[in-house]
Amino acid sequence: MADHTVQESNDPEKQGKPEFLLPVEDEGELRKLLVPDPENLPATPSSAVETNFVSYFAPDFTKPGHDQYVYRHANGLCVVGLAPGHLAFKDEGGITAVDFNVGKSDRSGMKVTGKRKKNAQHFESNTAICKVNTKADSYIVRCCVKGSLLEVNDRLIKQPGLLNSSADREGYVAIMMPRPADWLKVKASLMSGEEYAKLREVRVLN
Repeated sequence: MADHTVQESNDPEKQGKPEFLLPVEDEGELRKLLVPDPENLPATPSSAVETNFVSYFAPDFTKPGHDQYVYRHANGLCVVGLAPGHLAFKDEGGITAVDFNVGKSDRSGMKVTGKRKKNAQHFESNTAICKVNTKADSYIVRCCVKGSLLEVNDRLIKQPGLLNSSADREGYVAIMMPRPADWLKVKASLMSGEEYAKLREVRVLN
């Protein structure tokens, strides 16, 4: 066992006030905690998504090449968007426009209020949220999970380029809140980030 010795100070103002000194080996352990070894640090810091969400992926959702992601938070909220293997990203020039006016209503006009999420619309997993356009084609983006549509990212209307530059962050499409039982059902059909990355040979947030 290390010997924790007591040393009297030579400072007149500190006479009679013992200073507890850490053994050398204890000081080394403390330094390791306070100052991590740079060689053990990751090449890039973890993003907020990687830290706060678990990533799932739905390849070929309703149609071949229509890949989407679902980032699930511990509180049950699910962020939905386009996965990196989606066909839209392969079109020349990428995504040029986003239109939330699908189905019988304009999703961007939806306003949800209060803790009870008043006015939230309940949709099936294959319900359309929006349509993304490229120079050559258009693609329907769907809910992916059965539940309440709480929010759509209306920034995409004026800034569709967010989907090309940061689809996994600022370019998310919508936020859903599934019931626990419905989430368990859809979770069984989704891939983990590692599985999807291997399938499409792309880098994803796990």
